[in-house]
Amino acid sequence: MRRKTLDVLFSGGLLVLAGLLLVAGLVLSSNANFANNYVTDQLSQQNITFKTADTLTDEEKQADCLVTYAGQKLTTGKQAECYANNFIGLHLKSTANGQTYAELGVPQSQLRTQIAQAETANAPNLADLQKQLADVTSQRETLFKGETLRGLLLTSYGFSEFGTKAGQAATVAYLAAGLMLLLAIAGFLHSLMTPRSKAFAAPDPAPSRIDDMNTGVNADSTHTEPARARRATTTGHVSNATPHRERRYSDVTDPTKELA
Repeated sequence: MRRKTLDVLFSGGLLVLAGLLLVAGLVLSSNANFANNYVTDQLSQQNITFKTADTLTDEEKQADCLVTYAGQKLTTGKQAECYANNFIGLHLKSTANGQTYAELGVPQSQLRTQIAQAETANAPNLADLQKQLADVTSQRETLFKGETLRGLLLTSYGFSEFGTKAGQAATVAYLAAGLMLLLAIAGFLHSLMTPRSKAFAAPDPAPSRIDDMNTGVNADSTHTEPARARRATTTGHVSNATPHRERRYSDVTDPTKELA
């Protein structure tokens, strides 16, 4: 495959991915804005205001968020969490010795039964039982209202957290889309500067037959030269020794030299 073609395909894929991330970021931003606006509108309708700093009790001042939001209108999810857990939750614990709305249902039912029996028997403790029932009923109603409001505020806080997470995810999507776009642009620029004939991961060219023949001839000559040198050396020794043998033979076979 040509390198130019590969650059174009790779850059096109990055461009498509950047577009998808951009769309995802827009959707997440829309959801984040909806969640934040919805929570703000609903909380603003409750008209809840934090106590001012000078009216906070010593127990309430132990909660840092109550001091931070002192005197402010409750309009955000973080404020709703603070008010639900550190203000309403604190006062609910001091009501009915820490019992919940569901737990007070048992003594309330028992008092009603005792009052019915006392009315039948004209018991002298009827008034006391009625007072106890009124106190338990009042406490139970207070707990019901407080726990209901606390639950609604915490629900608003949870919904706002979804909006916050969606906003963070949208930011990540935008950053990733920008990075993909830059890489795509770099790929297109590289494709413009790359020659059309350049291949991607092209294999090394195979050696030609002429190069193989030249290599073989050079190898043969390399091995032949020492052999020739050895033969020349051997021939020189033989030629040097031949005259001596010829002289000795002539000395023996020539009768003239013997008579002399």
